[in-house]
Order: sequence, then structure tokens, then C-alpha cells
Amino acid sequence: MPRIWTITMNPAIDKSSAVENVVAERKLRCASPRFEPGGGGINVSRAIAKLGGESLAFYLAGGGVGRMMDNLLQSEGLAYESVPVQGMTRENLIIYEDSTGQQYRFGMPGPEIHQGECEGLLERLDRCEPKPEFVVASGSLPPGVPVDFYARVARAVREFGGKLIVDTSGEALARAVEASVFLIKPNIREMQSLAGKSLGSEGEQEEYAAEIVKQGGSEIVVISLGAAGALATWKDGWERVRAPTVPIRSKVGAGDSTVAGIVLGLDRGLSIPEAIRFGVAAGAAAVMTPGTELCRREDTEDLYKRISAEHRSPV
Repeated sequence: MPRIWTITMNPAIDKSSAVENVVAERKLRCASPRFEPGGGGINVSRAIAKLGGESLAFYLAGGGVGRMMDNLLQSEGLAYESVPVQGMTRENLIIYEDSTGQQYRFGMPGPEIHQGECEGLLERLDRCEPKPEFVVASGSLPPGVPVDFYARVARAVREFGGKLIVDTSGEALARAVEASVFLIKPNIREMQSLAGKSLGSEGEQEEYAAEIVKQGGSEIVVISLGAAGALATWKDGWERVRAPTVPIRSKVGAGDSTVAGIVLGLDRGLSIPEAIRFGVAAGAAAVMTPGTELCRREDTEDLYKRISAEHRSPV
């Protein structure tokens, strides 16, 4: 059984295609579509696999799209446990405009989830043995899922001695922090929402992240700063990891790749700062790939070497 599990409450099939020009009120002839499994935790599991690791993906699946998700993950060789729901798993649409190189992304809300279906996923988690070292709860909550769901997961994971990593936003993130988790990875906008105020300066970001750690909301706080890299804070130190300059092809999947790099690095025994650097390397590697493709192992390892060589010891 893998030592890393991921949870995706709102998975999606990402359907992508291309057209010469996006024009209103005109029938557009698109290229043959491409279908890929998606959603926060599922993308983390896929990125872990690309980096040479293993995980077990738990997710809700409904209707024909849910069955397609099972088939796609099976074809990629990923270990998964799907929990059936009545509603149809969502599809997202990504359209590339060839003439400009721009990308149009249309995200759907997901099906209405019933209380018993949420309980079903928690029960599935409880039944699986042996328990993992790390659990990653990532992505948005679909309609019907209570905002304290990740907080409930936090308590369940803590009971069996695991470490929960949460990558979400809004009230779901706030409730998870109230319940106390191992690691959170908000971007700066999500962090400001959590703080209820602007965190425009580096000092303000560092102070608020340190406060969360001090209050026991999260043992490690990693703020994703896009091209600027990440700010990582933990009990015994902090570090700003500068992202290397790379050619940008698509930013899709960069955050999920970052989480995958961090959790896989920790599982491999890297120190906290080393794991954060590996995560930043994976996020930068994802930016180098086209469309919805995630990080590539060789790019990640090369970038990790660059980051490690350039960084001094944490303060």
C-alpha cells in the first residue's frame, strides 16, 4: 500500500482542444479533443507518478464521466479507490487559440453531493490498511459537501497518526486550519483571504505564516508565490525559495505539481527546506510543459539541482 494517499472531492475530466480563432456567434471547428483525468488530488497523484513515486487516489465518481475517470487512471497505472455518487462527475473545457497562443479555461461546478456520499468516502478511508504516512486533501468542495469536510479528514488522519496536507481555499481552508493540519499550501490570494487582510509586503507574509504555525493551525505553511517561488515557514525556521527562470508554456497544474514534489520529497526523507525546494522545482517544471501536462521528472530533478545550488541554509 502506498505511503501517500490523495483525496479529491470534486474531480473532473479535462477536455482540451484547439481552434484557430475564438469568435462569438460562429460555429468553430476544433481539433480532435484530448481527455485527461483532473481535479486537485488526482493531479497530485498523477504528478507523484511522473516523479517516480506512488500514491493511492481516493475520489468521488458518478455517471459515465466517472467511469471514464476510472478508465483513464487505470490506463496511467495509478492506484485508485473511487466512491460512487448519484450525480455526474464534471467535465472542464480548455480551448487553445492557435492564432494568439492564448488559453481559455471553463471550469464546471461539479455535481450535488449528498451527506451519505461524503460519509462513504470517509468510511472507505477508514477501511483501507495499512494507513499512510501522508494524506493530501486537494481541490475545491463540490455543492453539498460541508465546508468543514477537510477539518473532519484532519481529525480522522490525526487519529491514525498520519500527516494531512491541505491545498484548498476559502472557508474550507479556514476550517481545516482551525482543526490543525500538518501542511497547507495556499497561494498569496488564498492566504490573504484566510488572513482577512492584504499581505502585500514580504514581512507581512512572513509574520502571518509564522502566526499560523505558532497557534498550531499548521505545522508547515507554504505560500505559493507564482514566478517568485514560495515562502515556507515551520516551527524551527523559514525560507524563501526563489523559482528558477524557465520558458513558460502553460501554468496549468503548477500548484498540484508543487504539492506532489513537497509530499514526495518528505516521504523520501528530505528535510523540510529540501522538500519545499523539490516542490518548487516540480511547479516550475510544470510551467515548462504544454497544455494540461504536469511536471516531468527530468526537468524537475534538473531544476532541483539548480535551486539547491543557489540556496543557502534557512534562517
